[in-house]
Order: sequence, then C-alpha cells, then structure tokens
Amino acid sequence: MSPFDLMGRLAVVTGARRGIGRAMAVALAQAGADVVGVSQHLEPDGGAVAGEVRAAGRRFTGLRADLADRAAVTALAARLNDLDAPVDILVNNAGTIFRAPAAHHPDEDWDRVLEVNLSSQFVLSRELGRCMVERGRGKIIFTASLLSFQGGINIPGYTAAKSGIAGLTRALSNEWAAHGVQVNAIAPGYIETDNTEALRRDPERDAAILARIPAGRWGRPADLAGVTVFLASAASDYVTGTVIPVDGGWLAR
Repeated sequence: MSPFDLMGRLAVVTGARRGIGRAMAVALAQAGADVVGVSQHLEPDGGAVAGEVRAAGRRFTGLRADLADRAAVTALAARLNDLDAPVDILVNNAGTIFRAPAAHHPDEDWDRVLEVNLSSQFVLSRELGRCMVERGRGKIIFTASLLSFQGGINIPGYTAAKSGIAGLTRALSNEWAAHGVQVNAIAPGYIETDNTEALRRDPERDAAILARIPAGRWGRPADLAGVTVFLASAASDYVTGTVIPVDGGWLAR
C-alpha cells in the first residue's frame, strides 16, 4: 500500500465550495478518501465540488454552517462526531477577510474575522481532536497564510488570526502528537482565489507581487493538492507542528 493512500478514510474540509478548499477536497478524494464538505453557501446538491469528488469514485456529503456563529459551529462538531464513520482527517480551511486600515478597522469586522479564521477552527479541532486522541489516530490540517509570518497591510484582523493559527498548530501538536494525532498547517502564497481578486485587479499591486515571486506566477488552488494529501496520509506520520509554505518561493526572497 502506498503511504499516500487514503482509501477507507473520512475527511472533513471546511470552505470546500470553491478555491483552495475545493482543490483540497478533490485531491483527498482522488487519494481515496470520502469527503464531507462544509460551506455556508454550499449548494443543496453539493455543487461542483460534489461532482468532482464523486467523479473520483468517492462519497461526498455536504453540510452548511456559518462559522461566524459559535452555536452553529458547536452543532456542526456534534453532527460530525455523530456520522456513521469517525472523522480521520480534519481540514480547517474556511476563512474570511476584511480590508481596512487598522486605525479605521471596525470592531464587528475584527470579531467576525477572528471568529471564522481562528476561534471556530479551535472549536472544531477540539471537538473532533478529542475523538481522534481517544482512537489514537488522526490528522488535522489548518490553512495558514503568508500572514502567519508577515504583517501585511490593511488586514490586521486577518493577520492576527493567521498568526494565531500558526501558534495553535504548534500548541495542539505538542499535546496530541504522542497520541497519534498529527497537527500541521499549510501556508498558501498568493493564490488565484476570491480573497486575492482585489489585488490581482490592481495593476500596481499585481506587478509588485509577481516581481517578488521567484516562480513568476500566481499560485493556483491545485498547487495545494500534493501537500494536502501528504499531510493527510501516513507519509507524514512523523511530521507535526509545522507550517509548510506553498508560495512559489515568496518567503525565500
């Protein structure tokens, strides 16, 4: 059996409707995992991501949840722990962003970004991670960011949350690695998603970003597929507490 084989595993991917989350969900299915996709606006039939997962020969279950609502997150965790099969892989990918200078950043937007990007992910990891620890096996993968390493401009809430994700990755790993649960994070670089559309539409920002990326291009969601499967599989059983950049070389400049 290949160490990358996920046959018989059940993976939960938040933010699975499109972009990076969709690419992650499809990659896990192609490696053999059945997928539960979570998104606030997921179509009733699961949409395109469901079609791609099923085309890979795997089962797809779609769930809607607003991760800014703590009660909804708690209910989601309970539902996931009550599935017919235990969750083997949790991919905490869902996120939101709000752009405004720090001096004019509204409290309500700060609170929403921190709730979706950090607090909800801790709650899901705690509730599903507890069961993984009891079973002695599990994989938790966070989507971090270049802003887990850098400060950014006009996104103080997003930067605070993504820096928190890097710390949370290490903290959970320290507690759970001895119980067979590996906790890691992926830090995407500048990827072609809805979150970066405003940057790509600004000619000056687009040119400045491309000038710093050694690979010479924006990343694509599919560029996250390989590292996702690696961190979800037995191939990474001795990898834990890490934040792995997938950034075309951005941080190396």
